[in-house]
Amino acid sequence: MPRHIAFLRAVNLGPVRKVPMAELRERLTAAGFADVETHIQTGNIALSSAMRSGARVEAAIEALLADWCGFEVPTMVRSPRELHDLATQVEATPPLLHDGARRYVAFAKTEPSASAVAALTAYAETPERARVVGRDVLLEYESGFPSSKLAGARLERMVGSPVTTRDLKVVRALNEKWSTP
Repeated sequence: MPRHIAFLRAVNLGPVRKVPMAELRERLTAAGFADVETHIQTGNIALSSAMRSGARVEAAIEALLADWCGFEVPTMVRSPRELHDLATQVEATPPLLHDGARRYVAFAKTEPSASAVAALTAYAETPERARVVGRDVLLEYESGFPSSKLAGARLERMVGSPVTTRDLKVVRALNEKWSTP
């Protein structure tokens, strides 16, 4: 069965959008997924499925979460190989600001258009920078993610689809834990 890595958008960030990871693992297993694992509470999931298509896995997880939680949770799925290739490309990208800036990866639901790539690459309004890496976005912030302007709804408008962002430390950990070189 193919292995998939799923990233849930905006869960467990406050009191309203709670998704307990232990219960999520149980529900995913009951829904037919196998070898379900989670990493920290922000919605990082590895699982196996007879479904080969990442888009079908995304849709199945989104439907399960909507039914169970009562709210939409955009889900972005990557194969272990895609995660490994992304992490490798990000690590090879020279600093966009300076060595001390914080790096994040925004996993996009769909591949950014050419105009979105151009806008993200040209963004220089604040001490934040972005580079598209495949269908995802490397973000670099001088002051960190919580105070950034290039995040949330603005970032999603620029990319043209929902995104979910992870600190590069988390991406590295998931790559080591779940990827296949």
